[in-house]
This record gives sequence, structure tokens and C-alpha cells, in this order.
Amino acid sequence: MRNLDVTTLRSFVAVADLGGVTRAAGALNLTQSAVSMQLKRLEELLGQQLLDRSNRTIALTAAGEQLRSYARRMVDLNDEVMARMTDQVFEGELTLGVPHDIVYPAVPQVLQRFSHQFPRMKVHLISSNTRDLMAQHQNGECDVILTTESEVGAGGETLTTKPLCWIGAPGGHAWKQRPLRLAFGRHCIFRLGAIAALEGTDIDWEIAVETESDRTIEATVSADLAVHTMIAGTEPAHLEVIEHGGVLPALETQHINMYVSDQAAKGSKRLKGEVLDYLTDQLRVSYQMM
Repeated sequence: MRNLDVTTLRSFVAVADLGGVTRAAGALNLTQSAVSMQLKRLEELLGQQLLDRSNRTIALTAAGEQLRSYARRMVDLNDEVMARMTDQVFEGELTLGVPHDIVYPAVPQVLQRFSHQFPRMKVHLISSNTRDLMAQHQNGECDVILTTESEVGAGGETLTTKPLCWIGAPGGHAWKQRPLRLAFGRHCIFRLGAIAALEGTDIDWEIAVETESDRTIEATVSADLAVHTMIAGTEPAHLEVIEHGGVLPALETQHINMYVSDQAAKGSKRLKGEVLDYLTDQLRVSYQMM
């Protein structure tokens, strides 16, 4: 009887999800050679080539794609059993604050992995704007917050830096109309930068929608009644980056930063360290992959 090794499957899943051995090794705290050796042993055990190494980036073969879903389920089940059956039971609650516009696609994936690792921990997700989240962080109301800022503040860590881009309806024409109609939240920090960029051109513009609701903005933009700005890679599926060919002005870049509050962490020192470290590591990997 031949048995699959969960540690090897974990390395395979990490390579498949993160797109390479280097990133997978960093996420698993292993050397690149160790991960490569595990992948080689797995291929030898199954008698299948799982990775296509012919290009600069690693891709899954058909056999690799077939294995990935099985491997992920086995790793998740292993982690769930270990978390529930061992004496190291973590119970408590963490509060994570994330700006509305960068919740997707990273945060749901992070929360799913966190739940498998710590099934008795609860994560209270707060979705708000950067200004409010910073205030909550300073008041000790959040354990971890993410922000979108032009720089990084004291005690913060930049996870990634991304350009802002103009967003519109798929195949829309609102970006060609003059005055250019804009849809923004009242407290959106991207608003002033977009207006400043337009003021440096001869493009007439007007605020078509000013609201507290992100849903209202998305509905207006998806109806091709206005345009908006978002961090590249965070736009929802029903909106798209406007390929304007330089007709609209270039926008500034934004830092996605993370701030961790030791004072607000709940539970013992052991819980604080291990649980927060896992959550912040997963956030780092996910946003660096965006």
C-alpha cells in the first residue's frame, strides 16, 4: 500500500496556489531545495509529471490540476483534525479591519484558511474606510487592520504597492463623455487624487454620485453612468479597468499597509503570538500575490 505524505501535499498546494517554488518556500518557512525535493518525490510516487517547468513560471500539468483539488482537501482535513484533536486548542476572537475596496479577492481566501487552522477562533471582520480603521486601531478596537495610503505610517508594514486605475462598465463609454462623470464615496481617499489629476488636464468633470454606499457606486458605474478609481487588481468582476490609451490622466500609486495592535489582542500570550502570526502571514502572502 502506498501512502501520500501530507507535508509533501502541502508543499504542492502552496506551489500551485502561489505560482512558484520560491514563494511557496517562503510561505512554508522551508528552503527552496526542500520544496523542490518534496515535489520530485511526489511525482515519482504517482508516476506523473505534475508541474510544467518548460517556461519561466511554473504551471500545472493536467495531472497536476487533477491532484490539486484532492491535495487541498487532504491538507485541510489534516489541519482540521489536528486542530480539533490535539491539546493546543485556541479559542477566542480577533478583529480584522479592511477597507471596503480591498476585501476582495484576498480576504475571503485568508479567512477560509484561518478557519481551517483555528476552527474555534472567531474573526470579526470590519469593512470600513481607511480613516475610520486607523482611528479604531489607535483606540485598540482592532487586532489587525489593512489600509490604503500613499505612504506607510509609524508601526505599519507595506504589503504591496499598486497603481490606481480608472474603472468603468465593461465595454462602457462613460469615460469618453464630457464632462467626465465621477462616482465616489464621501470619505474615499482616492477622490482628491483623481480630481487633482483631472485638474492638470483640459478634461471637464463633475461629481455624479457622492454616497456612503459602495454598492451605489458599483451600480452607477456598472450602468455606464460614471467612472470610478480603484487599486489595480481589486475591481469586481462586473466592472473593468478602462483602457483609455492615455486619454485620461495617470493616477498615483497606493500602498496596502498592515498595522497590528498588541494591546487589542485577546487571549493568552501564546494565542496572541501564534494566531496573530498566522493571520498576518496569510495576509502578507495573499496581498503580495495580487
